[in-house]
Amino acid sequence: MSFGTAEFKMRILKTKERMAAEGIEVLLITDPANMNYLSGYDGWSFYVHQMLVIIIDEEQPIWIGRGQDANGAKVTTWLYHGNIIPYPDDYVQSETKHPMDFVAEILKQIGQQNRFIGVEMDNYYFTAKCYEQLQKGLPNASFRDASLLVNWVRIIKSDTEIEYMKKAAKIVEKTMAAGIELVNEGVRECDVAAKIFHTQITGTEEFGGDYPAIMPLLPSGERTSTPHLTWTDQRYKSGELVILELAGCYKRYHSPLARTVHIGQPSEKIMSLSEVVVEGLNACLDMIKPGIACEEIEEAWKKSIEKSGIIKESRLGYSMGLNYPPDWGEHTASIRKGDKTILQPNMTFHLIPGIWLDQYGFEASESFRVTENGCETFAELPRHLYIKEASLSKI
Repeated sequence: MSFGTAEFKMRILKTKERMAAEGIEVLLITDPANMNYLSGYDGWSFYVHQMLVIIIDEEQPIWIGRGQDANGAKVTTWLYHGNIIPYPDDYVQSETKHPMDFVAEILKQIGQQNRFIGVEMDNYYFTAKCYEQLQKGLPNASFRDASLLVNWVRIIKSDTEIEYMKKAAKIVEKTMAAGIELVNEGVRECDVAAKIFHTQITGTEEFGGDYPAIMPLLPSGERTSTPHLTWTDQRYKSGELVILELAGCYKRYHSPLARTVHIGQPSEKIMSLSEVVVEGLNACLDMIKPGIACEEIEEAWKKSIEKSGIIKESRLGYSMGLNYPPDWGEHTASIRKGDKTILQPNMTFHLIPGIWLDQYGFEASESFRVTENGCETFAELPRHLYIKEASLSKI
């Protein structure tokens, strides 16, 4: 396990406190990050239905999942083996039965069918069919939305979690440096992606890396006008911008980082945009400290860039850390106007003031943790626009 039993028990306790406050007696967790957080379960099995059940008056959770994944739960979790309940394989992608039918039957067998049950209504892994089958199987239960209940427990990291994120940052430093070094005229985008993947997984001499929750985002040229494109098999051209948004990952904990490269000498407009973004990013980092609200960071950004006339309508950042595909964000606090979440020590964020214009864009980001009197970035890498002297290369 990535953590000791004592830490898992403390997380369960904090989760039950939130359950009690929201009138939830049974919590059904399907988000794999939340499952990992409370039990340690770690497997690429989230493409089938699985669940962690927290019962407010029971000490240990119950894991329910596909039969062939049950041994994975025994290997990776702190749970008693009797609390690991597999369902038969004929429930998998069946047109006649559903895994939530099995879950409902288990809950009836252990006397939980008349309780207030929380479900993660708004996450990638809990479908409309899941909810429909649970309602059919548990007609006397009262269901409540608990979409972000555990996510908010996760928002303040333990010292061990911070250490994992620092290791992830060491990996992303190496990964970003490798990507920037390889980007140049004539190089294929897919070859840069391959180098990035290799570096992410090999990690450092002291520790290896895990697979990140998001693929390397590597738009180039006009594709830099939007943030969430990956790579193609095209070759880079002189005069192109290339954005690299990557993450290091260690034991499922992330440290994202974004930098931008220009092949050849950039125009004055591109240089100016990069300077505005970096200046605003620095201004935000300088003012972050415990006790301020997330929206105050966004205000500092707006004040810094207002003289440039540039407007950024999307949020400036978000809480992040432990996660599985398709996202490393925690879906809780956002750095944007109206978010009054108060920063506390060991909250961790990805601050990404990217600007995407009609024909090009620029990104420079930092992952940081809130400290006792300020903040510290996880990675250490210069924040300027990286300019590569165009030199035709084919690999």
